[in-house]
Amino acid sequence: MGSLYFGGIDISFGPPILNSDASLSAANGGNQSQPLKHRPMPISSHPAVSAFSATSAPPTRSIAYLVSRYPTLSMIFVLREVVLLRALGFRIETASINPPDRPPDRLTPQEREEADRTYCIKRHGIPGALLAHAKTLLQSPAGYLRGLALVFSLGRLDLARLFLNFMYFSEAMMVGQWMRRNRQSHLHVHLASQAASVGLFTHRIFRCRYSLTVHGPDEFYDAKGLYLAYKLAAADFIVCISSYARSQLMYLSPYEHWKKFHVCRLGIDPHLFSPLPRQSSDGIVEILCVGRLTPAKGQHLLLDALRQLLYQGHNVRLRLAGNGPDEPSLRAQAQRLNLTDHVVFEGPVNQDRIRSVYAQADLFCLPSFAEGLPVVLMEAMSMGIPCVTTEITGIPELIGNGIEGLLVPPSDLDALVRALATLIHDDTLRSSMAVNGRKRVLEQYDLRANVERLASIFTEQINP
Repeated sequence: MGSLYFGGIDISFGPPILNSDASLSAANGGNQSQPLKHRPMPISSHPAVSAFSATSAPPTRSIAYLVSRYPTLSMIFVLREVVLLRALGFRIETASINPPDRPPDRLTPQEREEADRTYCIKRHGIPGALLAHAKTLLQSPAGYLRGLALVFSLGRLDLARLFLNFMYFSEAMMVGQWMRRNRQSHLHVHLASQAASVGLFTHRIFRCRYSLTVHGPDEFYDAKGLYLAYKLAAADFIVCISSYARSQLMYLSPYEHWKKFHVCRLGIDPHLFSPLPRQSSDGIVEILCVGRLTPAKGQHLLLDALRQLLYQGHNVRLRLAGNGPDEPSLRAQAQRLNLTDHVVFEGPVNQDRIRSVYAQADLFCLPSFAEGLPVVLMEAMSMGIPCVTTEITGIPELIGNGIEGLLVPPSDLDALVRALATLIHDDTLRSSMAVNGRKRVLEQYDLRANVERLASIFTEQINP
């Protein structure tokens, strides 16, 4: 192994990245007002962690995970996935384009641990990018030129796109050098958006294997701008979180790529998210919405629905858990509609507290205009909370209308109000949906079972 100095920085040479081809019915007795007093199993005691961590053999597969921001509340499912894959014997190294979404003192202990072991690209700044440029150019000039050519191929004559792709190019070399240091040869990216663009460049420069987990729907709305066709062609395989997501990739790609697409659903820990006693006893029907405060989530429509429910004489309160760019306009709307005594802005809620927020809820509502397949719906259903949401994208795969919850057309205020009012009035329906919802999660959205399915995909697709 040799070295030389670049701007006073020692540049060591090592081997390049290898191109390896290498239960609720008993809980409430049919009545939601008498939930099971069930103590949730902590994650460290969950069978998917404890059983495997104690007896698992040394890792037989190594995968580098790249995410736009890790850890982050809005994508907590990635952390859960990583932890269980490691427990199943995989060596998972994580990289993030951006730092965590909260300062260290506001992260859970598990999130802090993940943040500490994650390579954060932007924390290394310009010096880190210059070093990666120098190392890559000296170690693999042909790979460097392939990456540079991709900058111009994607950016064409658009100066803004050229600049953006040069940033992806630079970040990709940082990712590639990090992979080399960790002797990783397969890069897996969650979401087919900006981080996947960095992954595309990494694949082109370093000839590493490359795969994606596609959620939607944003990737489908701007397929051309996100270079989705290039990513689908370059990827060795693609994990789709729903049949809907797979259908959109089929629509956007030639038939010969369809064999790459594997459906593997997300999931939650039903031991952790198990029914809890209803915490509030003030007679108010509590409606909960958990999610980023963004236009896609439709919380403005939910405030309009709340006003109508109050006008009809319902004693209701809405709790919004999350933050985001729509918070100022939502607060202004609540004040304008005289709802300030009926809306609680909970702010962002960590995983160590989220179950107590769910425990206050009688109903869960997510009136989204655009979604992948919301994990918060799975969490609410697993805790026996009846759900009202919109009949869009992959949601009908999770909730059968009138069985596990109520589905309404997106943007339809009257339908949303009717659905909420129906569940407020109908105790029998609420109890039935609580039982059916948890059963659905246990059958198809159990975290351990679905991560084991993902592990089998990785094992089949990634050669040792």
